Amino acid sequence: MDGEPGAPGPDGWQRLAPGVHRCRLPGWDCTVGLVTGDAGALLVDAGGTPRQGAAVRDAALRLADGAPVRHLALTHPHFDHVLGAGAFPGAEVAGAAGLAEALGGAAGRAALYADAVRHGVPAAAARAAVDGLGPGAPRVREVGEEPYGLDLGGGTRVLLVDAGPGHTACDLAVLVHPAAGPAVLFCGDLVEESGPPQAGPDAVPDRWPAALDVLLRLGGEDALYVPGHGAVVDAAFVRAQRDAPARGGV
Repeated sequence: MDGEPGAPGPDGWQRLAPGVHRCRLPGWDCTVGLVTGDAGALLVDAGGTPRQGAAVRDAALRLADGAPVRHLALTHPHFDHVLGAGAFPGAEVAGAAGLAEALGGAAGRAALYADAVRHGVPAAAARAAVDGLGPGAPRVREVGEEPYGLDLGGGTRVLLVDAGPGHTACDLAVLVHPAAGPAVLFCGDLVEESGPPQAGPDAVPDRWPAALDVLLRLGGEDALYVPGHGAVVDAAFVRAQRDAPARGGV
């Protein structure tokens, strides 16, 4: 990549490196990422409603020259990041250890539904999206102590790493080594730029600083760090956030 990341286009998608894009979705300012290579495309998070998921799918097809999303990495089980997943029925779903129960278990689905409705998602849309994550949904590949590597072709490699707990009990980081330019690290809500990090009832605040240390080891000084909400940041920002307490919220 030459110089800094490009400005977002008229559709909101921003090019970070060759084959690496991200978009801040309207509503909850949730970031989704797209990584493309000769062998397929990987999406990082899916938006907070079925409509958002469908819009992301259409944009991904355009950005990937018609290649479908074959891998869907979910950074953590909050509604604004996962309820668009039904738009990608053929994708392999990956997440940190514990994600399958958070999405497929009765308690997890009930919490997702309640949280989505509380934040303004229409009840019918929330129910349809949550039900799609339950029994019969694609199996989740859980990333535990061993990272999960993907070669997307054309020199683009991706590493999925269980970085948590912190923001939730199952936080996934997605490290992208593009064909050219610096590494790009999708951090989920372990890092937030548009507001203070939010620590809801499922957060593990005493483990959060260690999770940010994991991110810093992965990305180093030169990576582009992509928060779950907000603008792209650098390692210094992540270190500063590591040293500041998270605030209550969702």
